[in-house]
Amino acid sequence: MKLVRISAMALLAGLLAAGYLVYILDAPYSAFGKETFVDVPRGASATQIAQELQRAGVIPNEWSFRLARFVYRGRKLQAGEYRFTEPAPPIDVYERIARGDVYTIEFAVPEGKNIFDIGALAEHAGLFPAAKFVAAARDASSIRDLDPNAPTLEGYLFPSTYRLNRHTTPERLCHIMTARFREAWHKLGADGDVHRVMTLASLVEKEGKLPEDRPKIAQVFEKRLEIGMKLDCDPTTIYAALLEERYRGVIHKSDLESTSPYNTYQHRGLPPGPIANPGLASIEAVLHPAETAYLFFVKRPDGSGGHTFTENMTDHAAATAKYRSAEKTTAKPSRKPRS
Repeated sequence: MKLVRISAMALLAGLLAAGYLVYILDAPYSAFGKETFVDVPRGASATQIAQELQRAGVIPNEWSFRLARFVYRGRKLQAGEYRFTEPAPPIDVYERIARGDVYTIEFAVPEGKNIFDIGALAEHAGLFPAAKFVAAARDASSIRDLDPNAPTLEGYLFPSTYRLNRHTTPERLCHIMTARFREAWHKLGADGDVHRVMTLASLVEKEGKLPEDRPKIAQVFEKRLEIGMKLDCDPTTIYAALLEERYRGVIHKSDLESTSPYNTYQHRGLPPGPIANPGLASIEAVLHPAETAYLFFVKRPDGSGGHTFTENMTDHAAATAKYRSAEKTTAKPSRKPRS
């Protein structure tokens, strides 16, 4: 009888202990404070990780993390930065690190953005000041093997969505984006002069809003280059003004008269380098331009962003007049109907 009581007491003690351990593992840490980040370095041991989590106030003590490790024995802990925003049970904390649920910043760069735009996006995302990115992007050494004449990394910062962390530097972001460009360029299997292709593609990107227009715009620019006609590309005057820190949101007469080598209203041929970072569609448009005799294009007055293409100055002047007339009509304030 005594043996039965001892066995029962041992069983009860075991159940209580097991229950307590389950409670410890499953109970959110009540003393958790505010949002915190914990870095798990490569090669860190479970003990080192547990100590860092305890220091950060994510778990009550390191043995609770070790206990979770015992439950999940055999699983490898993943390096990276982890963000904790609310109290969590030690077993959940361990599981997050085991599956590598690291904190990342989704950084989207649309087609046609220039180094100034990307810098502004990075600053808005809380990564680093815009000026630091622009400074990093002005060092073209990392792309010189592909383009020995690149003035900056402009054109080679491939538009895409990137997953970054809080420690991403401007230099690191430039490296990531140019690496993505290299992948895209090699997949295209292009044999052309990368400097020429990307410079022209950046102009096409800034001018062409509709996919069907881009090969035609590429053809217009190619034809103008062939006959020695100035490109007269408005976005190049804007870029020249940006480089000189004098752009005021609209193109002024002084912008058109600028002697900057980027101003294609004053200089024949292509500018010294890309004026933005084009997407694949614009690059492919330059590699495979349309076969037409067009020499001019102007926006259509329908608000679609599309263009009217013409072969001579007479037709171009008529299309331009039509666009400007529609623009003036749209700009006029509407009158109230008479009662």
